[in-house]
Amino acid sequence: MYRYDQRIVVTLDAGGTNLVFSAMQGCKFIIEPITYPSNAQNLDLCLETMVKGFSEVIEKLPEAPVAISFAFPGPADYANGIIGGYLPNFPSFRDGVALGPFLSKKFGLPVYINNDGDLFTYGEALCGALPEINARLAEAGSPKRYHNMLGYTFGTGFGIGMVIDNRLNRGDNSCVETFCLPHKYNHEVIVEEGVAVRAIKRLYAEYSGNADHGFEPKEICEIAQGKRPGNMEAAKKAFTMFGEVAGDAMATAVTLVDGLIVIGGGITAAREFIMPALLKAMRGEMKTLRGETLRRVQMHVFDLDDPDEFDKFAHGDNRRIKVYGTEDYVNYDPMKRIGVCISKLGASQAISVGAYAYALSQIDSKENQ
Repeated sequence: MYRYDQRIVVTLDAGGTNLVFSAMQGCKFIIEPITYPSNAQNLDLCLETMVKGFSEVIEKLPEAPVAISFAFPGPADYANGIIGGYLPNFPSFRDGVALGPFLSKKFGLPVYINNDGDLFTYGEALCGALPEINARLAEAGSPKRYHNMLGYTFGTGFGIGMVIDNRLNRGDNSCVETFCLPHKYNHEVIVEEGVAVRAIKRLYAEYSGNADHGFEPKEICEIAQGKRPGNMEAAKKAFTMFGEVAGDAMATAVTLVDGLIVIGGGITAAREFIMPALLKAMRGEMKTLRGETLRRVQMHVFDLDDPDEFDKFAHGDNRRIKVYGTEDYVNYDPMKRIGVCISKLGASQAISVGAYAYALSQIDSKENQ
């Protein structure tokens, strides 16, 4: 939708360690990123750094930007641009900071702030996985098209975003989340304890018997792949459990949304160990009190990165049925189906694209009112 748009939006990748400033045009970065320490412990210094970074970006642009748009990690009143609440990476914002209004007044531009999971999904829905999959369906001769998408980020947390009919659903409280669903094997614990960086490290420690291993998920993935010394079976088992717990939570969410799922984040490098367990959980079965067996997810679930599975997904169960009382026939495909894929844009790129597209969609919406 915005791949060829000529308007410029200033962006920010806000992390607890660094703030990375840049700008996009047509869903692509147009300047080299500018990086400064976040100074997240000191509110005055952090805000001063943001003003400095945005100012430097704007000075480098060939024309004036139409907005500032970015993701911020943690809870917020995103609709009003107010950041506050439990923010481990930005403790100085905990009591509430009107960041959007502050930046808008400073630069005379509309400022849009969203959750990173929301923007990841929005970017994938407009310029990433969703249009790519629909294009592949068209190429395969399938009439099927998708308009809904769930996006998940595997990282320090278990982030989610939801796009319905190509529109970002932020909810009424900017609180579309699944990190707080119950863990599959311990309903008193949130699912994020099983689907995050800390989960992989903890699970490897448990399965290997080495509580002081010191490995990060990337290194545990290398152990599982046989590229680094370590307990290979413990590493594989850690990612398998991660996938199983993630798949269980996804099954709940996708049953309500009925759309495609795209996954991003560094941990997806361990896809070969995560995805089989994730898909198995989503394809699981449940029983009624009458003893009937039903699929956990009512739609058939396909791995869209597997060529054979995509072929089955594209062709479904198409058949021709006769219209009662006539000689006419119509096409009928009774197979309800969804799919799961790994992000091709990458989480960081998708978040920036989402920030860009969200700003332009809001500007266009106001102009058309």
